[in-house]
Amino acid sequence: MSIVDSSSKLVDPRNRHFSRCSLLRHAAGVKRGFLDALYRLPTSVLALLLLFFLAFNALSIFSVRVTLPPARIPPEPRRPSTVMYAVRTDDPPLVAKIHLPVLQKDQSLSLPGRNLSSYRPRRAKRRRLSLSLKSLPLRPQPRGQFSARVKGFFRNSTCKLRFFMTWISSPDSFGERDTFALESLFHSQPSACLVIVSSTMDSARGNRILTAFQEKGFKVMAVSPDFAYLFKNTHAQLWFNKLVKGTVDPGEVALGQNLSNLLRLSLLYKFGGVYIDTDVVILRSFVGLRNVIGAQTVHAGTGNWSRLNNAVLVFDKNHPLLFKFIEEFALTFNGNKWGHNGPYLVSRVVARVSGRPGFNFTVLPPSAFYPVDWSRVRNLFRGPRGQLHSKWLLNKFRHISRESYAVHLWNRQSRKIRIEEGSIVNRILSAHCVFCNKSISEL
Repeated sequence: MSIVDSSSKLVDPRNRHFSRCSLLRHAAGVKRGFLDALYRLPTSVLALLLLFFLAFNALSIFSVRVTLPPARIPPEPRRPSTVMYAVRTDDPPLVAKIHLPVLQKDQSLSLPGRNLSSYRPRRAKRRRLSLSLKSLPLRPQPRGQFSARVKGFFRNSTCKLRFFMTWISSPDSFGERDTFALESLFHSQPSACLVIVSSTMDSARGNRILTAFQEKGFKVMAVSPDFAYLFKNTHAQLWFNKLVKGTVDPGEVALGQNLSNLLRLSLLYKFGGVYIDTDVVILRSFVGLRNVIGAQTVHAGTGNWSRLNNAVLVFDKNHPLLFKFIEEFALTFNGNKWGHNGPYLVSRVVARVSGRPGFNFTVLPPSAFYPVDWSRVRNLFRGPRGQLHSKWLLNKFRHISRESYAVHLWNRQSRKIRIEEGSIVNRILSAHCVFCNKSISEL
């Protein structure tokens, strides 16, 4: 008999073995019960559970943890001041300081479609425009020479009519077809005076071209333009000053072409007379024409004009319509649209002032100066294709000769078209030449 303290317990080894066996039997019973429960489940549920375990296992195997370093935000690049102020509009003091005074100052001549992001610094644009003006065939001559030469020419010549032309290319480009425009002018009105405003024709090479006419007694001269004199006291003066300063965008259309559009208006406003393009062949005298402009197209239904053209203009000195033309040019100038400052300009202004008192002018039908539209000008150069076509060409030539003062040959579309024997142009050249020993193949 053993005596034990009440705080201790005696465990029989046999009891310990019995408890371990009972736990194992209980676990085995739970396992059998779980397996029996699985066996009783439908096959579809077993398949679903299997798929779930497979998917979980795949995610645990193939998932990869990538530790990325913290992203570094690069500092904002520094931009030129003009671009920064155009883009960053959240800085009112700088924007107000740089842009608002310029926009307010030139607001009256702001150009449609111009955006500030493409704006160039004024100093650079001024240098670019200066070089552009100096390289133009229409570059100005020293002040005073133009007015003295032109007034002296008119004073010393007995001019029944005053004609003006402009030329913006080199004298080498003044070809046989351009020369024939001069021939037709003096053939139809030998007592007229012609002034060609062009710095390239006002040269030794240009004078050689004109000498042949002068030797026959025709009154013709070439002179470089004086923009300041011609534009003085008109809206063109302000526009041209802004152009030179770089505050007017010259646009994509050739600047010489737009200056030619303005020059013809200023020449007639200053002196009065007739302006013609160098691709206009004159068929009969302009005596009797006064303050007229020609329609290029008309509405088929109403017979009213739909578009005018500025290739032929006949106006008195200081005519109010010319003043309106010049004003429209300066206030709505757009150097990116062909014709906006030319044919479309005169059409816009005439549509506005028609019927208003103080304007005295006449719109002549297309047959006067534009008997054939530019889209059909090729027909004027084609020779006969048969007997019927030959008769049609003869009748068309007679109709043009009877109804038209001049024919616009649309040189932009026709300069590469060959003049064929027996064509309408061939007949016109033969009937209105001054130097008639030329071969058609030369033209």
